[in-house]
Amino acid sequence: MSYESNPILDKLPKHLKQFIKPQNYEEYTAIDQAVWRYVMRKNVDYLSKVAHKSYVDGLKKTGISIDHIPNMYGMNRILKEIGWAAVAVDGFIPPSAFMEFQAYNVLVIASDIRQLENIEYTPAPDIIHEGAGHAPIIANPEYAEYLRRFGEIGCKAISSAKDYELYNAVRHLSIIKEAHGTPQNEIDEAEKHIEHLQENMGEPSEMALIRNLHWWTVEYGLIGTVENPKIYGAGLLSSIGESTWCMTDKVKKIPYSIEAAHTEFDITKPQPQLFVTPDFAFLSQVLEDFANTMAVRTGGLSGIKKLIGSKALGTIELSTGLQISGEFSNVIENDGKPIYIQTTGGTALAYREKELVGHSTDHHAEGFGSPIGKLKGINIAIENMGPRDLKAYKIYEGEQIALEFEGGVKVEGTIITGTRNLMGEIILITFENCTVTHGDKVLFQPEWGLYHMAVGQKIVSAYNGPADLNSFNLISHQITETTIKSKKDEERLQLERFYEQIRHFREGKNTTISRNKVLQALKKDHPQDWLLPVELYELAKQDNNQEFQQEILEHLENIKRDNPKVGHLIDDGIELVDTALVS
Repeated sequence: MSYESNPILDKLPKHLKQFIKPQNYEEYTAIDQAVWRYVMRKNVDYLSKVAHKSYVDGLKKTGISIDHIPNMYGMNRILKEIGWAAVAVDGFIPPSAFMEFQAYNVLVIASDIRQLENIEYTPAPDIIHEGAGHAPIIANPEYAEYLRRFGEIGCKAISSAKDYELYNAVRHLSIIKEAHGTPQNEIDEAEKHIEHLQENMGEPSEMALIRNLHWWTVEYGLIGTVENPKIYGAGLLSSIGESTWCMTDKVKKIPYSIEAAHTEFDITKPQPQLFVTPDFAFLSQVLEDFANTMAVRTGGLSGIKKLIGSKALGTIELSTGLQISGEFSNVIENDGKPIYIQTTGGTALAYREKELVGHSTDHHAEGFGSPIGKLKGINIAIENMGPRDLKAYKIYEGEQIALEFEGGVKVEGTIITGTRNLMGEIILITFENCTVTHGDKVLFQPEWGLYHMAVGQKIVSAYNGPADLNSFNLISHQITETTIKSKKDEERLQLERFYEQIRHFREGKNTTISRNKVLQALKKDHPQDWLLPVELYELAKQDNNQEFQQEILEHLENIKRDNPKVGHLIDDGIELVDTALVS
């Protein structure tokens, strides 16, 4: 096992555990630690004024340190107290898996950390975003329940085949953007590819819509009033650039509603508008309203069509409670209703999320097909027939029978047996020597073996994934590309050593370091590095060494002149030091 487990993680199904990777804490460099420290000091200083009060409280409750990148083991010990856990993953994972982790009260944390060049914002998930953004807010019980419930509903959302393509494209962009030295034209090409995909998605899938809701709440949500909002979204809490930008009049504030599900977002740009919820409880209300539009609650013809369009493993549940899981390939419809459904490849049947004995993917390796609906000319549905009704209509063991359904599907064969649910209703009828037809089309032939006919007059639910997680081998996740770890040159290694020396000096591990020598080496060999001089300024200020302070400030002014883009970051760093020492 590559991680330290606990009672919450023990409950995770195996197919989710395949995404977990070790955090490898020792791989964080002193530069990484300095990036974390800068962002956290700036965030806590600023966000204590503009974030929801749960943020600052949550930092303490979840054990997030300002000075050190959080260690997952330490976080888990503290998160356990509020009923949550955290795991490390490699960047973006599929949306349905991400949601399912949430349903188990597990926070997914991308353990990499952004480069110094992307200190204000990165499209890639990183430990600043996840650890400093998501973790503190889940200490609020109402919000934590929203997050769990969101995961529970979200992992049932049906995706389209195009969603998977977009996910891979976004993951690719996030990887190359964070990889040191990626040519700009390669990044531009990846961004254009995403734009092209987004413009040609067609009708948005359930997963696309619920991801919009996730984005405008969990990632970029504001709370309070439109006139005086506070930040709670993790994307804003972890972006020192956007958390300031979003509070200006340049970003439109809109009262949160289900409309957010139909408002698309661009992960590569600052958001032009944000939604404001009055309180955390209202988030759950909108989520339930949205869930009422999903196939998991509406079923029907549209539900089965969504599953066919997804080209992925999904489940339908019939009115008897019988659940059919597989890749749905076809539906025959009549008068706006499904009258026959068909899967392709391994299919499993279940009842109440438990596979029926004798109906695994081994038994239905080539797929499964069945009529849906009521018998023609008979008012009572098969599922509502008692033993006497079934005998009267010759739906009985040993009887050779021809059943014609509304819509024209015919099932002709000899009944062997029936399977009942806990309520005593027939949910499955097994035939031998069976032929199934619809008009001139033969849907099943006697030489194919026994025919198992599902019983149910309608599809009450359709959703992503299997009914019984044990019915399928779900441990098949293939990450096509992993986060790129650049080979470091001697110049970079030297800079890391300087950062480490100053970190050790500040922490009292080694106070014999000559800070002046470090500054001279920076001027000579690393003239564009601004973060370490800011840390040196902090130490000079603490020692009240005014001459050294002045020399550092002059060096920082030169950097600002040569690279105006980092000017505000330097100014903010100096202000943080000055303010902290005054207070």
